[in-house]
Amino acid sequence: MPRRTIASEISATGTALHAGTQIRMTLSPGVAGSGVVFRRADLGRDIAARYDRVTETNLGTVIADGEASVGVVEHLMAAVAGAEIDDLLVTLDGPEPPILDGDALSFLVLLERAGFAQHAAPRHAIKVLKRVDVTHKDASAALEPHDGLVYDMEIDFPTKAIGRQSFGFPFSREGFRRDIAPARTFGFVHELETLKKMNRGHGASLDNTLAIEGDHVVNAQLMRFGDEFVRHKILDAIGDMALAGAPLIARFRGRRSGHALNNALLKALFADRSNYSTINLP
Repeated sequence: MPRRTIASEISATGTALHAGTQIRMTLSPGVAGSGVVFRRADLGRDIAARYDRVTETNLGTVIADGEASVGVVEHLMAAVAGAEIDDLLVTLDGPEPPILDGDALSFLVLLERAGFAQHAAPRHAIKVLKRVDVTHKDASAALEPHDGLVYDMEIDFPTKAIGRQSFGFPFSREGFRRDIAPARTFGFVHELETLKKMNRGHGASLDNTLAIEGDHVVNAQLMRFGDEFVRHKILDAIGDMALAGAPLIARFRGRRSGHALNNALLKALFADRSNYSTINLP
């Protein structure tokens, strides 16, 4: 199976979720073997989209190289993984990709418009050989040996708007586009003022974020699934696992897991060479 990239360059402009500023993003074909690279055009720095470049996991996954960083990469990385793209250059003129619709579908549509191309180089994957798990309080995440790629997620929030939800997703491009990519991010109205005092959430709106107040979703008319919250958590996990640098062959199990545990899981996986093998995909 050859490595994949996009066939042509494509751009989009939108608001950054946390910074609240207008961001111009350009997606360009990547050089074979380069992986996904984020370029801060305003700083003249490139940052590899890898788990060992993650410097922050609060309210989104942040990657950095020195003083240059890019935040909230998980939605775009989920779309990249969902399209099975290996090499891509993402050029930004600010600190985050635009939030767009708060999902991965909006990024996936851009990738589809650009079209896909193949490199001569073979595509490889990371095959998990033994169970690896991490925990924090009542949250956990694990990778287990499996013949394909499956995500199992369970969440539990003390509000009737979400409650306990679980979802199992055997990965496929078609399934990702249909069942996971459209799921929007969500947040709690009572936390918004605190976020803004932290200089976060300036770009969140009722158009791109499902807003929960008490036991109700304020903008429920935007919901695409009855269990959209757990599907978005799978979307986040797919984006975070894409920072492995190659597709996984494993079963991911998450229980109330978020960006911090997802990153800790990849660090645990790669800490021991006997946990995995690197194989060429047929």
